[in-house]
Amino acid sequence: MNRNVLLLALSQAAVMTTISLVLSSSALVGVQLSSPGLATVPLAIQYLATMLVLYPVAKLMERHGRRAIFCAGALAGALGLAVAAAGIRLGSFPLFAAAGFLIGIFNAVGQYYRFAAADAVPAERKSMAISLTLSGGLLAAVAGPMLARWTRDAFEPSFYASFLALIGVALLGALFTTGLQLPSMMPADHQESRRPFVEIAANPKFVLAVLGGVVGYGVMNLLMTATPLAMMSCKLGFAETATVIQWHVVAMFAPSFFTGSLIQRIGTLPVMFLGCLLNLGGITVSLMGNELHHFEMALILLGIGWNFLYVGSTSLLTETYRKEEKTRIQAFNDTLVFLGITVVTMLSGTLVNTLGWQTVNIYASAPIVLVMAVIFRQIKWSNISWLRIN
Repeated sequence: MNRNVLLLALSQAAVMTTISLVLSSSALVGVQLSSPGLATVPLAIQYLATMLVLYPVAKLMERHGRRAIFCAGALAGALGLAVAAAGIRLGSFPLFAAAGFLIGIFNAVGQYYRFAAADAVPAERKSMAISLTLSGGLLAAVAGPMLARWTRDAFEPSFYASFLALIGVALLGALFTTGLQLPSMMPADHQESRRPFVEIAANPKFVLAVLGGVVGYGVMNLLMTATPLAMMSCKLGFAETATVIQWHVVAMFAPSFFTGSLIQRIGTLPVMFLGCLLNLGGITVSLMGNELHHFEMALILLGIGWNFLYVGSTSLLTETYRKEEKTRIQAFNDTLVFLGITVVTMLSGTLVNTLGWQTVNIYASAPIVLVMAVIFRQIKWSNISWLRIN
């Protein structure tokens, strides 16, 4: 792990600590300030903001460099967390929800850490760099929910102190980014060898990479954001909810220490397929019952499955564009990912309240099966092409 990858992993830890604590508490704060039906609206605004600013952030990085924009994004997150804390203190649901926009900017900037890591190493080590950068989330898996438990009732009302503490985490993330020394990005006016988008989109690898990212993140986020509400309806307490989210985030990022090596050993597509199988395994456990151990095991499997599918999809995406095309392709991919996340987050509270936890899980399995079918077809096509060449 070189200096840049290490700093990017620490920056990833800062942004994911923020996001994991917000995820484990935002819906509960929403119920506290409003109603169960609106509980996930602040999260949806956060993801909507992430989706809307991904492309402008990419263009700003081309113009001003990654380091400056990474630092600015973390500072925007700190400001958003201060606004959220004020909303909780004043009992204002609109203020708390509006803060999600600034937190969403922080999250948007964080989506480019993995791509920056891929550009900072030789081509053959891209999957390793992506994986190791995401491993910073393992620190968040411990720090986020633990911070939530320690600070939840430190000041009145609940979670006020939690969001105050996160301001320091975001500022620490800004500090990490100031030490980065990343290669310059291609100037925005370098157009000569850029291909038409339709030509890039005609590549089956590109379609699979985008589909895998959208479905993998969307399904994971749907079930993760719905979990606190589902556990509350099952009479399980916040401490138990925080533990489940903590183990889920551990499962999301702990595999990052070996996912890159696994991709180099068995290939990207098999790792993505395995990720789909693990997602289905988590859904199956959810259908077996509503006890604490069901939620724990389901979210652990879901987290590992997300890691394999997301790292695999990101690695596959980096194989589909040229250097001068990366800004728009990375932004396009992550915009679609967060469009899916925004939609499912907005709907998750209503879906759990109207359909029930187990029915939501059944519906979530359908897009996973679709991705498995596309992966299987791509593997079959690749094998046929290899046989023809040989």
